[in-house]
Order: sequence, then structure tokens, then C-alpha cells
Amino acid sequence: MSHIFPRNTRVTLPTAAKGDGCYLIDSTGKRYLDACGGAAVSCLGHSNEKVIDAIKTQLDKFSFAHTGFFGSEPAEELANKLVAQAPTGIDRVYLVSGGSEAMESAVKLVRQYFVEKGEHQRSHMIARWQSYHGNTLGALSAGGNKWRREMFGPLLIEMSHIDPCYTYRYMQEGETEEEYGLRAANLLEDEILRVGPEKVAAFFAEPVVGATMGAVPAVKGYLKRIREICDKYGILLVLDEVMCGMGRTGHIFACNEDEVRPDIVAVAKGIGAGYQPLGAMLCSKEIYDTIAEGSGFFQHGHTYMGHSLAAAAGSAVMDQLTEPGRMEHVRAMGEKLSAALHDEFGQHPYVGDIRGRGLFRALELVSDRGTKAPLDPSFKLHAKVKQNAMKAGLMCYPMGGTVDGKTGDHILLAPPFIIDDSHIAEIVEKLSLAMKESFTQVGVSV
Repeated sequence: MSHIFPRNTRVTLPTAAKGDGCYLIDSTGKRYLDACGGAAVSCLGHSNEKVIDAIKTQLDKFSFAHTGFFGSEPAEELANKLVAQAPTGIDRVYLVSGGSEAMESAVKLVRQYFVEKGEHQRSHMIARWQSYHGNTLGALSAGGNKWRREMFGPLLIEMSHIDPCYTYRYMQEGETEEEYGLRAANLLEDEILRVGPEKVAAFFAEPVVGATMGAVPAVKGYLKRIREICDKYGILLVLDEVMCGMGRTGHIFACNEDEVRPDIVAVAKGIGAGYQPLGAMLCSKEIYDTIAEGSGFFQHGHTYMGHSLAAAAGSAVMDQLTEPGRMEHVRAMGEKLSAALHDEFGQHPYVGDIRGRGLFRALELVSDRGTKAPLDPSFKLHAKVKQNAMKAGLMCYPMGGTVDGKTGDHILLAPPFIIDDSHIAEIVEKLSLAMKESFTQVGVSV
């Protein structure tokens, strides 16, 4: 009898027993190709000796020193490596234990920054629908995932949300991607003016939307226009790269591809690669100096922030992410994965869109390709695909509520950066089997 409180009390899961490169092996010896990195986490696979050795080496020195009493070399090393790759202007790193903590820290830093500047009226924050920024209450308030918000609505901070940049659903006939991107970005200015520019503190966005919509990238020009609007009204731009960052799209920071400078950027998942719980909130020198020259104290903190073992792991991960050719490999394998998905599913009657960047790809499922009508949500097709993929020995990341939080299904793929051509063939073959079985179960012929 288990005493674990699981995510879902009605699902019995296999027990993970061992990791081997791109595969996890359960207690019965069955192998699963991890084509989603768990949740876009395991970017270096499950048996990376360099990261494991870095953790062991640090453990021989000391395991934990509370940041209220000590700094540490591993934390300093990791911060230096992150800043060296970060967008222009990013200068300070606040190490935490995961993505929700990173985004919660960002929410609080935004508020304290404006208070210390004497702009106490700036407390309103704007984000986008169909985004996901974490499960702590501040991060959940920023997020636009409606079904995740629904239960906790009375507890959430009041924020406002605009439509996402979602070409498959929102671009109009006859409109170019650039025209659509400008129109979508200008929704931010409309909302700022509605709320009152003097009240708005920050805008939150994922450069490539992850779990909630499935690898939806911002179109060219969208984030640049967002930056212009933020600058016009003195608003901070906070980019959430918890899922899409750390090389997942083929760039260490996803926003570098968009040539956009955030004021605050959050990372996690890939920075620890699954070997340690790790995240980071990075901010500009201007924000840091405002705190340092004001109260000198950020009114926030977590017990395990800057943990030496996590920082040592992150530093070893960064060394490998920045190796010559690593990001080129991610981009090349991403294009191969995209091509294979288009070959297999491009004409599939229930696949409406195939999208993404780098090794961050998704398929959006529909009931009609012409109208883009979503599948009946009672089918719970995303859940069936996950179950059938696991039976086939494949881990993928399907989700429901893609369109509006209630309807729509997509399948997210985020395999390790160490995959080769054989893994791509295995992903497509097993995903195709899982899709066929899932549609058969709901009485839809393929």
C-alpha cells in the first residue's frame, strides 16, 4: 500500500528504475523513449556522467549552506555562465529550485522594483490567455491556463490577460504573419490604456508557449513590438523561458532568436536537466541596482535557493549546452523531427497544425482540418494518446484545452538534445501507433 499522494489518484503508473541515455526503464525492464523530456526537462538524457560526477564532487565538499549565511562557488560559477549567454542587459541571477519559484520571484521583484522607485501605484500586471507560468499563486495569477486557474480563482491576484500570438487560430485570411504579429502585439497597448499606463508594472509572456498550447512560437516582429510598447509606457517585460529556454529551441535563451531584450527572464527545467531541482530568475542591472541602492534587501526567499548541489549540476549542464556544435545539433535535429512529423502526419485528417522550434514541436489535433474545429472534449483524446504511447514504449506530452482551456488537444514533443536519426524514426513510428489506437478507441476511423 502506497502512502504517496500522487498527481492523479485514479491512475496507476509504472515505477521508474533506471535511466539509459534517451530512455527510462521501469521496474519490469520495459524501455520508454523519452520524447518529451518528462516535461521538457531531461535535455541531456538520463545517464549523463559529467553532470553526475559534478554532483558527486560537490557532495564530497559540502551539500548545503543556507544563503542567509554563505555564498558558494558553484552558485557563482553558474551565475557567471548564465549571464554570459543571457540577452543584453541581464546582469544578476537569483537561483531557486524550479520554474514556479522563478516566476513567483519575478512577480515579487516587479512590485518591489517600482515601490523602491517611488512608483507605488504600479501594481497591475498583464499576461496572456493560454499561457502557463507556474502553480504558485502569483505565477498562477499571471498564467492564462483557465482550467488550472478555475479552482483557485478566489485566491488569485487580480491581473488582466490579452490574446496570445497564435497564428493557427487568430491570423486572418489575407493577413501576413508580420501584420498579424503587430496586430496581436498592439492588444497590449490597448489593455495598458484601458487599465491606465501609470498603474501597469509588467507584461509576462512565453517566447514559445509550452504546455498549454503546445510549442507555439511568437511570429517575427511580435516580441519586438511588445518591447517597444513596454518601453513607451515604462513597463517591465518579463519573459518566461522555463520550458522553452536553455537550448530547447536551438538557442540557450529562446528570446535571442527573436532579438528581444527582456528586463527579467525566468529559466528552469533544462538548466538542471532533471539531475537536480533548479531554476533561476535573471534581471537587468538597472533593476538590481534599484534594490541594491534602495533598501538593499529583496523581500523574498526560499530555503533551498542557491543550493550547492543544484548549482554544481547546473554549471555542468551549461558547460555541455554551450559546447561547440550543441545548439547547431539541436536545430538540425529539430528540422529533421519536423520533417518526419510532416511526412507522417502532414495529411492526417485530424492533425490541423505541426509547429515549433528546435527540439520543441507539437501537433494540434482537430475534428476538421478545413474549419479547425476541435475534437469533442469528452473524447479526452490527449489522455488516450499518452496512455497508448506509454504502452508502445514512448513518452510524449499531450494536453487538452489547447484552444480555450476547455476544448482542443495537442501533443508536445521535447526529446533530449542527444537524439539521433534512429530516435526520430522511433518517435514517429510509436506516436503513429498511439494515435491510431486512440482514435479507434473513440470510434473515429483514420
